[in-house]
Amino acid sequence: MGILDRLGRLIRANVNDLIDKAEDPEKVLEQAIRDMGDELVKMRQAVAQAIAALKRTEQQYKKNLEEAERWQQRAQLALSKGEEGLAREALVRKKTYADAAAALKPQLDSQREQVEALRRNLAALESKIAEAKTKKDMLKARLSAAKANQQLQGVMSNIGKSTAMEAFERMEEKVLQMEAQSQAVGELAGMGEENKWLALESGSEIEDELARLKAQISGSSPAPSLPSSSSTTSSTTTSSTTTSSTTTSDIDYELEQLKRELGKS
Repeated sequence: MGILDRLGRLIRANVNDLIDKAEDPEKVLEQAIRDMGDELVKMRQAVAQAIAALKRTEQQYKKNLEEAERWQQRAQLALSKGEEGLAREALVRKKTYADAAAALKPQLDSQREQVEALRRNLAALESKIAEAKTKKDMLKARLSAAKANQQLQGVMSNIGKSTAMEAFERMEEKVLQMEAQSQAVGELAGMGEENKWLALESGSEIEDELARLKAQISGSSPAPSLPSSSSTTSSTTTSSTTTSSTTTSDIDYELEQLKRELGKS
């Protein structure tokens, strides 16, 4: 018995789950309005039938009263003419119609109450249907807004997982890398150009220094003179020795001075 209960509960749960998944709120609202419309049609038919029955009962009741009144008048006429037997017969007929009218009176009152109740119910149903239609439009608008918001939230939650977003971020990183490389190449090119100018300026300074050194060396050396015929060999030897020692001393001095200047620079 327990297994059958569990099996039945499981079947009901699965069926209800399938129904919930297949249930579209917008379609359900439309169907509910249609069902209310069908109920309204049935209610109007019931009210119309009740009113028709009331009309028939009223006609019968009125007819019985009229017949009772007519036979009352006939009884009076017969009695006035001395026809007591006819008067008695007329009173019997009058009583029959009067009894019929009296029997219809409670039924007539009951039908009137039923018709009034049906009319109130009909008015209440019409009001509910009108309210339901207004609420249906509001609910449909809220449902559309909820679906749009749900889709937006889904897009926002998946945007971080999107391959398109990953490609966008990857391209952005690539652009930044290319910009950095371009800037680095530009800086290296500027450094090469600067090195060229520095080399030229350094070379110019060295050439200038060499020119000054040559001028100093040329200015400190005595101009050679022609030797006499009597002392050609000794003079030449003495002059060469003197000139060589003087030139060597000047060069050493200039080299020391150059080293000091280069050391200062």
